[in-house]
Amino acid sequence: FKIAIAIPPENDVDVVAYDLGFIAILDDAQQHILGYNVAIGGGMGMTHNNRKTYPRLATCLGYVPKERAIAVAEHVMLVQRDHGDRTNRKHARLKYTVDDHGMDWWREQVEARAGFAFEPARPYAFTRNGDRYGWVKTTPGLNNFTMFVQNGRVANFAGGAPLKRALADVARAHSGAFRLTCNGHLIVADVRDADMPAMRALLARHGLDNLDYSALRLHSMACAALPTCGLAMAESERYLPRLIDLLDRVIDDAGLRNDAIVIRMTGCPNGCARPYNAEIAFVGKAPGAYNLYLGGSHAGDRLNKLYRETVTEDQILELLTPLIKQYALERNSGESFGDFVIRAGVVKETREGLDFHDL
Repeated sequence: FKIAIAIPPENDVDVVAYDLGFIAILDDAQQHILGYNVAIGGGMGMTHNNRKTYPRLATCLGYVPKERAIAVAEHVMLVQRDHGDRTNRKHARLKYTVDDHGMDWWREQVEARAGFAFEPARPYAFTRNGDRYGWVKTTPGLNNFTMFVQNGRVANFAGGAPLKRALADVARAHSGAFRLTCNGHLIVADVRDADMPAMRALLARHGLDNLDYSALRLHSMACAALPTCGLAMAESERYLPRLIDLLDRVIDDAGLRNDAIVIRMTGCPNGCARPYNAEIAFVGKAPGAYNLYLGGSHAGDRLNKLYRETVTEDQILELLTPLIKQYALERNSGESFGDFVIRAGVVKETREGLDFHDL
């Protein structure tokens, strides 16, 4: 059972990809949380060639003041406990219970157990679901640095950067905390103002302050897959960096190096790297072969759609190169890649999990 909390306009946790999501509603000064829009029924996992399984993004039940958030979470879980499918593992997740009974039924069940009613959902807007890299001031006197860690892998790479040793040096010098992001990156948190010059120098000495990557790479994510995961059908974490090397040439030729496109890869359809709401996604089917999905939202609040099935590296480049060039030439001002491929008729817009397999 997965729970996430997001504070708009940032959706760096992909809040509607989980069983239960709390979307914070702030006061007019954007300083204090008043309450939450509560969304239920998200989930990424599915099974190849089984249309009864599908990814789904969470649907909003309504708004509650912050004092009632824990009670709502408890009663959502209790409804799932009492009514979720315990006979078919592939139909056991909360997302299927939501689609089986409908949102009106769910709202009535939670309200009856909690003893209070939901208010209408309050307006909000997400603008992105990536991380904010670099230095950010937090509370007075403290600073955070978010560093890019490709696919979350910390190791001393053969023939490459000794990342593990470098982070050990940072840990020895750092008096604050470390935080892991939901996109697989690392935050060196709570660096005091007085320690900033020394920390900047330390990060630079190890090359950890390097953010000179394409926006495509900075918005990439892959699951562990082979050789770590026994469910993997194809490579993911070890392969996506190479594929991005190849796509970066196309991106550079199109003049899009600094234009973010969310790209994700998994080695199987279980969706651990949240591929099904990415603008470009690859889901492993066999060694060297992936299903290619397009059309997710840059903010993470729309599903993508299968574009081509069982494609190899050469086919991926053959398919994506003209689409990326077309996007560069024909996009509207501020239009994301995911929005463009829908407007251009490349894939159909998909909001509901029940529509995911309809091409």
